[in-house]
Amino acid sequence: MKFSVFQISRKGGREKNEDRMGYCYTNSSALFLLADGMGGHPDGEVAAQIALQTISALYQKEAKPELPDVKGFFNTAIMAAHRQILRYAADGGLNDTPRTTLVAAVVQGGVAHWAHCGDSRLYFVRAGEMLARTRDHSYLEQRRDARRLPELPEGMNRNVLFTCLGSPTRPVFDVTGPVPLQQGDKMLLCSDGLWGSLDDVDIVYHLGQKAVSVAAPELVERALLKAGPTSDNVTLVSMEWETPDVFESTRGSVSTEHMDNEVFASTVQGTWLDSSADDLDDAAIERSIAEINAAIRRTAARKS
Repeated sequence: MKFSVFQISRKGGREKNEDRMGYCYTNSSALFLLADGMGGHPDGEVAAQIALQTISALYQKEAKPELPDVKGFFNTAIMAAHRQILRYAADGGLNDTPRTTLVAAVVQGGVAHWAHCGDSRLYFVRAGEMLARTRDHSYLEQRRDARRLPELPEGMNRNVLFTCLGSPTRPVFDVTGPVPLQQGDKMLLCSDGLWGSLDDVDIVYHLGQKAVSVAAPELVERALLKAGPTSDNVTLVSMEWETPDVFESTRGSVSTEHMDNEVFASTVQGTWLDSSADDLDDAAIERSIAEINAAIRRTAARKS
């Protein structure tokens, strides 16, 4: 596989950053993850981190080097993450459960699958056009799709979510795919801090016109500027498939051509991140990925 990836998270105007993001890959499969801990409930950042750690751990266990059943993996891993959040709440004696949204994508075998729960989104862009976008699990978004849902009480916010991970009820999540990939296809996973400030047209235009290493940070800055001092956390992970050679030297470029089957790389943190951090940017992650790629090249050189 060959792809470019860029991830960034900014606290915005909030007291803490409850968003989490990361990606993992083997020599022929990759997993991209983003979770947005929900305010109004305790430890949203912990719920988001538990979701990422649980799903990435199961991915590492099953991707040998590819997942045998991507849809089955999503069904199992998302429910496992949900149960781990409930267990955390029970073990801590919390009166309320931590909760989080989730969006995840797997690419392998030249196709993409994705799953989401809540209102963290995935945008799929080809040649500057949006081919697909996840539909939020909110009453307003689902009614636009003419799905039959219970009537809301008078005056209730129609943007409210009706499902998430960590709630007392079983989460509802959608799985999409397989979607064949073409060179230059781009996927953007983002929290509502991005799409809540920027229109879909704006997001797709910038993503379609530039390399992800340029478009992603620009989109985050545009969202922060437009939202102003009350901005929500803004987080995204963006991937460009089969990056053209002209981009190979850019930051975030990943090639698994010489990667052994047993090698597994991940940017998902093994411990909960400091939720007071202003910016969870890419610098340290890029250094670690560069070290991984350098090790892969050294291995290939020894074999030749």
